[in-house]
Amino acid sequence: MSKRLRLERLRLVGVLAVLMLLLAPIPAFARQEQGPPVTVPALSDWTPASGSYVYRPGARLVADGPAERRVADTLAGDLRAAGHGTVPVVTSGARSGDIVIDVRPSRAELGAEGYELRAGARLSVTGASETGAFYGTRTLLQLLAQGDRIPAGRTVDVPRYRERGVGVCACYVHISLPWLENLVREMAYHKLNQLLLELKVKSDAHPEANTWGYYTKDEIRRLVALGERYHVEIIPEINSPGHMDPWIENRPDLQLTDSDGARQPSRLDITQPAAFDYYTSLIDEYAQVFTAGSWHMGADEYMLGSDFAKYPQVLRYAQEKYGPDATPQDAFIDFVNRVHAYAAAKGKKLRIWNDGLTGANTVPVAAGTTVEHWLNVATKPSQLLAQGYPLMNAAYSLYLVRGGFHSDTKALYDQSWDPRGFEGEKLASRDGITGAKISLWPDNGRGETENEVSAELWPALRHIAQATWGAPHPDATYAEFTARGTAVGHAPDWRDLTRVPVADGTYTFKTDGSSFEAEVGHTADGYATLRTADGCLEVRGGKLTLNVPLQPGVEVTGQTCDAENTLQRWELVPATGGGYRLVNAITQMTVSLDDGRLVQYPPDRRPPVVWHLT
Repeated sequence: MSKRLRLERLRLVGVLAVLMLLLAPIPAFARQEQGPPVTVPALSDWTPASGSYVYRPGARLVADGPAERRVADTLAGDLRAAGHGTVPVVTSGARSGDIVIDVRPSRAELGAEGYELRAGARLSVTGASETGAFYGTRTLLQLLAQGDRIPAGRTVDVPRYRERGVGVCACYVHISLPWLENLVREMAYHKLNQLLLELKVKSDAHPEANTWGYYTKDEIRRLVALGERYHVEIIPEINSPGHMDPWIENRPDLQLTDSDGARQPSRLDITQPAAFDYYTSLIDEYAQVFTAGSWHMGADEYMLGSDFAKYPQVLRYAQEKYGPDATPQDAFIDFVNRVHAYAAAKGKKLRIWNDGLTGANTVPVAAGTTVEHWLNVATKPSQLLAQGYPLMNAAYSLYLVRGGFHSDTKALYDQSWDPRGFEGEKLASRDGITGAKISLWPDNGRGETENEVSAELWPALRHIAQATWGAPHPDATYAEFTARGTAVGHAPDWRDLTRVPVADGTYTFKTDGSSFEAEVGHTADGYATLRTADGCLEVRGGKLTLNVPLQPGVEVTGQTCDAENTLQRWELVPATGGGYRLVNAITQMTVSLDDGRLVQYPPDRRPPVVWHLT
């Protein structure tokens, strides 16, 4: 070989060597500038290491105690639901590729809900508690949602606030159980731990109160069991003494009467012993299905649209009990405190909204009552903290109202909002603040469908998860933050409720003794419209509650088709054995037959008709 050829070959070898260096994988220690893996909430503490953990067939979950086993069993189900296959749970003998679940109470620095995650040849999740270990598995699921290879490293992840929540008013209107189950799974996936539900449980003790909107006890047991499995505490609320009309509209004897003799169906008469007994009987009945350690009594807007001057008996009650200097507000606080004592005797801690604390009372609210602050009133958050009350931020700026105000999540993120930012006051310290939550209200029940609410909810949910668990502004821009949500996706076993199970087209809907022809069309929010010869099927008539026809037996008829009319949107729910049930997207009642007419009824009041489509 000539000298010239040898030189050319050496040059080629040198070029190839440089290329190989340029194209070689960057070692883990050089990837520190890339930051921690993507999660929601973001990991604030990440120490990278060399290599990676690779999830592959043959991986096992190693759990050597009862608490570890519970966490591992839930994780195994979630891995399967997320498409990661069936993973066995074993008690010992961890090897490369395994996932180790460990609960060590001695790891006090992790607190009640924090965890340590280590990724390498195998992956380990350690918590000082079962809940902490569980949250570590949520991080693992989010990482696996982005691929089977997880960069090697270690994180210690501890929440800043102990209450991280969502509030849902399934009051008056009925929100479907699949929607609520999706919410519980999404909350757990993002490490939110508290769901407040203002709703009506169908009552055995007070059947006169069973107007539609209720849930059966078995439905609530199913939801609570899901919450317990996913470490979401579901706290019930029956608002009182205001907003009581879902319960006492058929009990005029319990309604507050004004000076003109007019009864107020929304106001419980707090001066009556029978009214207190009635309310506490509801607490007892709810205890049959709810297991939470708290009870929310609402206590907001008692005099909304009115004032105590119209009810002189309230002042008389207060003065008879607390002396001549007492105020009507003292009677209100007295009712709150009696409920507090009753709940405490049952092992429950009381929670109330803040707007009833106007400062016009001489009797203090019982110590230990958690105040959820949503409205800027005379008594400020700093005063409530100084008085020793646990304080949760439930700011109006975090509200999502059907057909009304929607929280501006982008603006809150850009402002680096955190739970110290109350309505009317920004606090310097987080001491005494339990946390924060977003709240969903159905003020205009037909203003939006459940699916439309979901589209607004998920960004807000991820934001409140971030702001209550960690730093409120982990990314430079809101677009970068929302990209995190896209990366981690939805929780395992989350159901896409926007799927209509039949294609667009004209069908004959048949059931025993009846049939009709309708053109099925899909709506943008994932429901169906049913266009008949008489128009689009719509629930219309009867008494309206929050702008929704919630009376059972109201007829379903063809009306002028209107793409904006949510009462013309329907769910086709597959029935056992084939066929479909028709459920109205807003009223959540099913279609039945009454002398050949299509009518709506609660599914437990009259068997829903099953329609077969041809």
